[in-house]
Amino acid sequence: MNADLEHLIRLQRLDSTALDATRRLAGEPEQEKAFDTRLQVARDRVATAKQRLADNQEARRSIEKEVAVHQGRLSKFREQAMAVKTNQEYHAIQKEITYAQGEIKTLEEAILERMLEADDLSAQAKRADAELAAEQRTVDADRKKMATEHAELKSLVERTATERAVIIAALDQQVLRIFEVIAQRRNGVAVAEARDGICTICHVRLRPQVFNNVLRSTEIVQCDSCQRILYATPKAAVPAPDAPQPAR
Repeated sequence: MNADLEHLIRLQRLDSTALDATRRLAGEPEQEKAFDTRLQVARDRVATAKQRLADNQEARRSIEKEVAVHQGRLSKFREQAMAVKTNQEYHAIQKEITYAQGEIKTLEEAILERMLEADDLSAQAKRADAELAAEQRTVDADRKKMATEHAELKSLVERTATERAVIIAALDQQVLRIFEVIAQRRNGVAVAEARDGICTICHVRLRPQVFNNVLRSTEIVQCDSCQRILYATPKAAVPAPDAPQPAR
């Protein structure tokens, strides 16, 4: 294989590896935002659950105050009933007592409803707290994994840069310029494999003579369509079938 072509194939692999690593590093801020969002969603669920429980408790206290008011009135009416002198006054007081008793009963039923609701809301708040703790552990693990990957990706970029410098030094400068121009125009991919007469990236069929030149691998050949530098991977030799054994 042409030495420059061999260098270009290695250079493309290094550049593709470095480009992928760089993109993954660039995506880390978005990953960090996603982590924060996951935690904030879990925190909001906790806050909502606790607020609903607090509202329930506040409503219960408000009802209990109303009960106390009606109980005070009931005690007052009962004292007044002891001092009435006419049947008309007695019936009026009894009517007030009955009304107060009915209000107290209704309010006590409302308190019971709030108490039952509070049990469910308390359970929801505990679940939300547990879910937040679990999400925090998961995010911490994901962040630790991302930190490890970050170090590995940085090391990979540095290694590829070192290897790239060595390859570039060995390349014909005119060939290198062709590579760099194509890479700039084609999203960093300047070298493509030609297989079965087709450029595997732009999928355009090559002219027979062009493909034959690619197969020989003795010169730099470019795709007529996308202008990428082409190479062909030699096909593995098919092993000869075993010779038939003579009959005994």
